Amino acid sequence: MITLNDYLYSGNTIPKILLTYITDLRKDAKRTHNEIDLVHCNFLLQIKELLEHNDFLTAQSQQIREFYKYMAKEYPFLAFTFKGRIKSLIRAEEKFNGYIVEYISDYYSEHGTYPPVAELKNKLNCFRDLIAYRIVISIPKCHLKPGQDRETEELKYLYQIANVLPEFLEERGFTTESANGIKCSTSPLMNEDVKPYYRDYICDQNVYGYRSLHITFYDNSSRSYMEMQLRTKTMDDIAEIGSANHMNYEKHQETERSKRDLIPRGENLYFDEAYARGMRLLQLDLSELDVNMFAAINNNLINDGCGLYRGRLILPYEHLSRFQNDLID
Repeated sequence: MITLNDYLYSGNTIPKILLTYITDLRKDAKRTHNEIDLVHCNFLLQIKELLEHNDFLTAQSQQIREFYKYMAKEYPFLAFTFKGRIKSLIRAEEKFNGYIVEYISDYYSEHGTYPPVAELKNKLNCFRDLIAYRIVISIPKCHLKPGQDRETEELKYLYQIANVLPEFLEERGFTTESANGIKCSTSPLMNEDVKPYYRDYICDQNVYGYRSLHITFYDNSSRSYMEMQLRTKTMDDIAEIGSANHMNYEKHQETERSKRDLIPRGENLYFDEAYARGMRLLQLDLSELDVNMFAAINNNLINDGCGLYRGRLILPYEHLSRFQNDLID
């Protein structure tokens, strides 16, 4: 079985690693008539093209910068950041294989059999967050009036921003994508006309406490999808360094093992391979890797200059609240 892990010890650059991995995976998929590995190759090609030909991101980020300027004018008392990233190679590989494991196990639990290959291939055409931007807002304490609750006030402004974002970007060459009823918002703070586009993880947070608003746009100029996430600082802390962070290794591993126990070994090749690839990635010792522009002392102390483990940054903008010593009427 061809796995990404085998290409992370040669000192090569990320593009060379991707090219070699894709070439070998495609060759093996054709030899074994593995249709899912061919889909896997096409998925990896998207990442390779983003990393090699990302000039369009300059134009894209300039359009999003216009919304940053709008917020700075409309909400001078808010502190906020705009960040953009291309999903890291390891995280993208984890997500692709994890989705196969999740979909097959859920289908098996419901039907007692395995999904048709055509249906699985169709479900794997769902990744819209290889490019993602995040807006994080905060109200400095000096701007809270006596009796005001910080979380309540921040939620009010977060939903206000969410309400105007779709129309703002559509006027600048983006198409808002339907959320297809997934995590549809029940908040009275969100306008009815924009609810079909948002996945609201604030109203329907998961067991790890993850909270955020997600919306997907299609960039008509670059012909690519991008996701935007809107959070308060508290929500972002929970997602990045709290109970919902991607590094929650033991819980993730426990969940994956339970899915492995559900599916008999050897009955479904696609599940077996995706599960094995995912578990090998979870067990990586980053300090042993030899990838150009990447170094790690351990799995916490990491200097990633190539987008192997952490997403490659596109757009870092920071707005520090004005009038820090003054109350705003």
